[in-house]
Amino acid sequence: MDGRVDVVLPCLDEAEALPGVLAALPDGFDAVVCDNGSTDGTPEVAAGLGALVVHEARPGYGAAVHTGLEATRTDVVAVIDADGSLDPAELPAMVRLLLDTGADLVVGRRVPAARGVWPWHARVSNRVLSGLMRTRGVGVRDIAPIRVARRQALLDLGITDRAFGYPLELLIRAGAAGWRVREVDVAYRPRAGGRSKVSGSVKGTVRAVRDMSKAIARTRPAAVTGSPAPSTALDDRGTAR
Repeated sequence: MDGRVDVVLPCLDEAEALPGVLAALPDGFDAVVCDNGSTDGTPEVAAGLGALVVHEARPGYGAAVHTGLEATRTDVVAVIDADGSLDPAELPAMVRLLLDTGADLVVGRRVPAARGVWPWHARVSNRVLSGLMRTRGVGVRDIAPIRVARRQALLDLGITDRAFGYPLELLIRAGAAGWRVREVDVAYRPRAGGRSKVSGSVKGTVRAVRDMSKAIARTRPAAVTGSPAPSTALDDRGTAR
């Protein structure tokens, strides 16, 4: 792989998990931590470990991701959660798929690494949301919890959601723009610290589903720059589904 890759890590109170995640970043991958109002010392931990730290005062996953993306400096970028549930070691293979297969977006499909990692309410909501995505012509089985794409292309999509609906709007807009989306299996592990803000409770899952459903409802292909066309989702062998 040529060139470096900036990795956006949206963070809210991830001081416990963040050291392990940053240590696991492969060579050539540089952390851009966007702190979203942490009170546990997350930005200080990130800076002390050499990450570029930026701040986003507006609450919301999408707000943190967008501000982090604006701060990146590389052509190819990645986004991954900072809670340790996803392994940064997956990133080099995903970048190679992006560069070698002509894909516009490579996303991960979570596969639980142990019993109980993915609570029932989070699994059900994921099935519902991914099913809705397929009705919009985006043939994915998850909501892009880890993803790799080209920086400027992501910014040009014009994603407006600043809450949990961000990844759904990303997929919808990518599909409407005719992007070739490749989905690969990634291990989904127990988070390294604390309880998930989404899947850790039924309330958190309901809130995320609410935001994502709103993103699906309000996003129309006509709002995307370029000629709308059905996206192509590829399986692990590069075969269109």
